[in-house]
Amino acid sequence: MTSSTTSATSAPEPPPEPSAKTFPGPPRKAPSASSLARERRRASVARFWKRYRAHRAGLYGLAGLVLTALLALAAPLLVGAGVQSVTEAPGTALEPPSAGFPLGTDRFGRPLLGLLIWGARVSLLVGLLAAVLSVAIGTLVGIVAGHYGGWFSTVVMRITDWFLVMPTLVLAIVLATVMSRSLWTVVLAIGVTSWPTTARLVRAQTIAVESRPYIERAVALGGGDGHVMTRHVLPNVMPLVLAQTTLGISAAILTEATLAFLGLGDPTVVSWGGMLQDAREAGAVSSGHWWYLAPPGIAIALVALAFTLCGRTVESVLNPKLGVGR
Repeated sequence: MTSSTTSATSAPEPPPEPSAKTFPGPPRKAPSASSLARERRRASVARFWKRYRAHRAGLYGLAGLVLTALLALAAPLLVGAGVQSVTEAPGTALEPPSAGFPLGTDRFGRPLLGLLIWGARVSLLVGLLAAVLSVAIGTLVGIVAGHYGGWFSTVVMRITDWFLVMPTLVLAIVLATVMSRSLWTVVLAIGVTSWPTTARLVRAQTIAVESRPYIERAVALGGGDGHVMTRHVLPNVMPLVLAQTTLGISAAILTEATLAFLGLGDPTVVSWGGMLQDAREAGAVSSGHWWYLAPPGIAIALVALAFTLCGRTVESVLNPKLGVGR
């Protein structure tokens, strides 16, 4: 009796039935390099926007730029291309502001409100293209000079210094005078004369980046000059380039308006500077036609201010050490 009880209690227990949890599922597919890169970019953009919207001035500037851009894009629907026509002007010359013409008319009887909306297209386009060209030239010169160094960098920087001491507006006037009068001439004149500041900033940043240990490792692993400049230096100077582009657009718009005011712009298109030049030729200052001068002048000042606010905010977000106020 005892032996049977002992054998019954010492009998091995049957193994537990396998459950579904003991079987591992199919192995997860490792994320690709492109998906990881997209995720990092998305997170970086989210962080940038979170910091940017903490600055009220930057939000005000961005709102003004978005509104101006929407008006410029919708100009063909809002006012139509016929607003530029001198022969089809709906009003009489130099009418003061009224219900029919909220900003009055110009010397040809064209509504100034329609011209102001249409002129935003040209002024913004010229400012953007000129700033991009200027920053592109400055970035290329700065990276190459900072990477190679030595006598090459010295020569390049002396040329840059020469452009710095020369008045940008004077050089732009010379180029716009000797070349044909068109929008592309204005873009080229502004772009090739306003790059030195960007070049010096990018060169200093390039030297700082190339002093880091991972650049030495990249060179030791066989990375050439082109690899170092495009894969390591350029991504690190892009925040500075972005800030310079935003700040440069306002300066380019002001320069374009100045060239058009001096009669060096394209006479076949309507721009804010061209409207000021027409007002000057019509004698608006001496005759007291303030509505002819005020709208384009205020528009230029407000858009330049908006770009400056956005540029300073971008600069503050990308480089918090600057301590730009909100």
